[in-house]
Amino acid sequence: MVLASPGVFLHIRPEIPSDFEFIRDLHAETFPTFAEAILVSRLRREASPCFSLVAECEGTLVGHLFFSPVTLEGHPHLKIMGLAPLAVQEEYQGEGIGSALVIKGLEMCRENHIDAVVVLGHATYYPRFGFQPAIVFGIECPYPVPNESFMALEIVSGSLADVEGTAYYHPAFDDFEED
Repeated sequence: MVLASPGVFLHIRPEIPSDFEFIRDLHAETFPTFAEAILVSRLRREASPCFSLVAECEGTLVGHLFFSPVTLEGHPHLKIMGLAPLAVQEEYQGEGIGSALVIKGLEMCRENHIDAVVVLGHATYYPRFGFQPAIVFGIECPYPVPNESFMALEIVSGSLADVEGTAYYHPAFDDFEED
C-alpha cells in the first residue's frame, strides 16, 4: 500500500489480463481519441520488454502507466524505456495517483537494470521525478515537439554521458494516430 495523498491509499501492481478492459476504457476516456487505448494493446502484443502498472484504490482500478522499449541511434547497448501513456480516472486526478505510478514505475526500471527513461509529456510535471530536457544529454525526439517536452532521466548515473542521437520509440508510436 502506498499513501498517495491524505486518505488515499493505493495498491500499485503489474497489470493482469482481467485489467485489459479497464485500461482500454481508461485511455479512451482520458485522451481525446482512442489512439492511446489502441497503442497500449499493440505494444502489449508487439514490444518487449514492457512494464504495465495499475493503481487500485479500495479495490477499484483508478490509474495506469505503461513503459516500452526505446532505442537510441548508434547506442544499441543502452537499455532505455519510454514512459507512455499515463492515465488516471478523472475523479481521482490531483490525488497523487499519477505520481505514485511514476515513482513505482521508475523503481521497476531500476530493478530491471534499465539505463534511462524518456518521456514526451508536460514540461512542468515530469521534472519533479528528476526528468530534464533530453537535449541536455544530446538526445533528440523523432517527433516535432518543443525540446522542453521531450525529457530523459538517467536510472543508472552516467548512462547518458557522451551519447547523442535520436531516440526511437516502438513503430506502434509512429502510426498509432492512424489506427
